[in-house]
Amino acid sequence: MKGILQLVALAMSVHVMAQSDSLSIIEDIKKHQNSVNDFYRDPKRSPLAASDRKSFEGIPFFPINLEYRVKARLIRTENTPFFGLATTTSRLAMNRLFGYLEFTLQGKAFRMPVYQSRDFIEKPGYADHLFFLFTDRTNGHDSYTGGRYIDLRVPEQGDEVIIDFNKSYNPYCAYNPRYSCPVVPAENDMDIEVRAGVSYKKKLRL
Repeated sequence: MKGILQLVALAMSVHVMAQSDSLSIIEDIKKHQNSVNDFYRDPKRSPLAASDRKSFEGIPFFPINLEYRVKARLIRTENTPFFGLATTTSRLAMNRLFGYLEFTLQGKAFRMPVYQSRDFIEKPGYADHLFFLFTDRTNGHDSYTGGRYIDLRVPEQGDEVIIDFNKSYNPYCAYNPRYSCPVVPAENDMDIEVRAGVSYKKKLRL
């Protein structure tokens, strides 16, 4: 009997810890979303036109869903050259294929490229920055037609990367056509609906 009670107590402890971790992650996502809105309100940093910023009420987000926070395995590609990633203008964004992210979402296995920007790795504090782009089946109605981005970091140890689609965001050109934004490559398309992160409405509550 004592052994059963110990097992029950252990199970309850693990459950409480899992709940605590989930709440902490949700709070972190909310903090991230607030920082996104602060960024768009800031006249010194915002990509919004001044006329749009005056009526800006906030970026719309899908409801937070931790099922869209997945563990991925990073398969690195060594010594790949930089190449010109197509953008929404004639400019080419110099990136290199850093590797592939292998993960499962909605019961489907994905192996998707992740990139490293030449401009970013030359900036202090960004040497481990990775650039992940994706399109999915929400594009054009519930999310931006051109797809979304996620900022990632090279793991300090091992090959595990957390991809939190709740932190996905739109390129600047979704809000202001004067920007030049990398186009999501065809191999970064996901044949599922990713209902997490920044959503999109034409007026964006501007």
